This record gives sequence, C-alpha cells and structure tokens, in this order.
Amino acid sequence: MNDKKDQYILAIETSCDETAVAIIKNGNEVVSNVVASQIESHKRFGGVVPEVASRHHVEQMTHVLEEAFVKSNLEMESIDAIAVTQGPGLVGALLVGVSTAKALAFAHQKPLIGVHHIAGHIYANQLQEPFTFPLLALVVSGGHTELILMRDHYDFEVIGETRDDAAGEAYDKVARTLNLPYPGGPEIDRLAQEGVDRFDFPRAWLEEGSFDFSFSGLKSSVINTVHNAKQKGETVEIADIATSFQSSVTDVLVEKTYRAAEYYGVKEIIVAGGVAANSGLRSALLDRFDSSAIQVKIPPLWLCTDNAAMIGAAGMVAYEKGYRAGWDLNANPGLDIEMYSKN
Repeated sequence: MNDKKDQYILAIETSCDETAVAIIKNGNEVVSNVVASQIESHKRFGGVVPEVASRHHVEQMTHVLEEAFVKSNLEMESIDAIAVTQGPGLVGALLVGVSTAKALAFAHQKPLIGVHHIAGHIYANQLQEPFTFPLLALVVSGGHTELILMRDHYDFEVIGETRDDAAGEAYDKVARTLNLPYPGGPEIDRLAQEGVDRFDFPRAWLEEGSFDFSFSGLKSSVINTVHNAKQKGETVEIADIATSFQSSVTDVLVEKTYRAAEYYGVKEIIVAGGVAANSGLRSALLDRFDSSAIQVKIPPLWLCTDNAAMIGAAGMVAYEKGYRAGWDLNANPGLDIEMYSKN
C-alpha cells in the first residue's frame, strides 16, 4: 500500500509576455494551468515592449492566480512549495513574478524555489512521460538556441549554443522584412507549407566538430534577397522565401542535433521552447531519427510556448533535490543554467 502524500507545487511564470500560474501535482500532473497572453497588446509594435509587458503582468497577476486556485479546487494550505521563473527573461517582467512568489511564500511560510526558464521548457516534456538518461535537449525559442546534455536530473551541460541570433529571433526579423504580422514565427511556418524551396540560402555549419549555431548570415541573406528584388522592381513570392528560409534553419538544427546525439550516445532527444511548435522542425526531426534507436520526444503545442506548468514540473524536481531560495531571491535576466550542475 502506497501511503505517500501527494505533493503540490504552485508555479509562476512571467519571463516575457505571458502571465501564467499553474498548480502541479507530484511533478507530472497538471491540476490547473492559466495563461494570460499579451500578444494583442504587443502586435501593434511588432514585438514585445518590456515596459508594457511588466505593466500587464502587474494588472493580470492577481486574476490569473485566483483563477488557477479556482480551477484546482485547492487552497493555499494544500501547496507544498512555490516555484517561480527567476531568469532569464525581461528583468521587469521577471520581477513581477518573483515578487509575487516571495510575498506568497513569506505570508504562508512555504518553501520558495527559483527556476531557470529553459529548465522549465525542458521539463515540460516530463509532463508527458519520464526522462531516460542520458538525453539531449534541443532548445529553440525566441532568445535561445542551445543543445543541452543531461546525464541526470538537473545536470545541465551546454554543448552547443548560438553565436549570434537565436532561431526564433531570425524568424521574427525575417517576418518583419516580409511584412508578416506579429508573432512572425507561426506565419512563416504556415507559408513554408505552401511555397517552393528555390532560394539557395546559406547553412552555417561552422568549424568541424562544433555543435554551435549561427543564424545571422542566413537572416542577412534573406533580407538582402528581398531588398534587392524590390530595388530591381521584381516580385518575390513570399511563400517561397519562407520555405527556403525554414528549410535552411531546420537543416542545421536537425543535423547538428543528430551529430551531437550520436557523439554523446544519448538515449533520447527532447525538444523544448517556442520554436518546438514549428511543424517543419517537428517533421524534419522525426524523419532524421526515423531509423535511429534514439527516441525523439516533442511536447504538444500548448507546452511549447511559455506557461507555468513547465515551471512547476521543473520546480518539483528542484524541490525534491533540496533546492531552496532565500528571501533575497531576485530576478536574474542572465541566469546560467549550468549553475545547478556546479552546486
């Protein structure tokens, strides 16, 4: 007979432009997950405005928090610990979540846990099924493109990262050049399904054996192609640009992931971050590893974008490993994910 008490984590995420609160049971069951998006507010600016994002978090936090508890049918007394995104992200936005978590933890005398945003994206996968180590995480989001090796829980080794633009940044900049609405990533993905891959855009493989990424040259090549066509009075098919651009991005992401997986002998690949929702990347990864013994795990779309459920999943592992934050916990926009492995 299993008498183990269920454990509940209250999780808060405010790293960018989503105000999110979730309650997670035993690290893998989503009891409630509420997200207030700010996309409509930032759309007219063509990107996230940090000050606007911070103000919206302040306005929405109480409502989202209350809704999470209503949906869970739980009270604060049932919560075992409070997890919050400490960084990286927009410092003003992070401060709203951190301040809320600290106030709640202090008022109710609950353990406080600071969570790395990317660790959250990685652990979103564990809400689907347990990890099998060693594993390789391909992190692709607006601000991050990384390959992270994990030999155990909360053991993060960055073996590859972007040297300039992250994949998500390249998508956003190319989308603006093509006059696509914000957010640009989903629009390019949609158009890429309709176009023809006829532009020979560059693929940056860098030096031999490197697992780093570089998308700045690709972004510049796309922008120059569009501008040159306009100067000559030529018409370019936007869908074809989108198809060729996405093909270049996915080729590099998938091939570098495959080479790293083979080199380190991992058992599974997990994909994390907002760009993990990209249909071209998802299908290309599954195709490349189709004949491999290495499993590819991709989270459902709702777990790819920023949410608090992922922070709760990561927070529960940190809680069980004994990580605790003090009352001096502060927002850290440059938080290093490898710090957990160094402690």
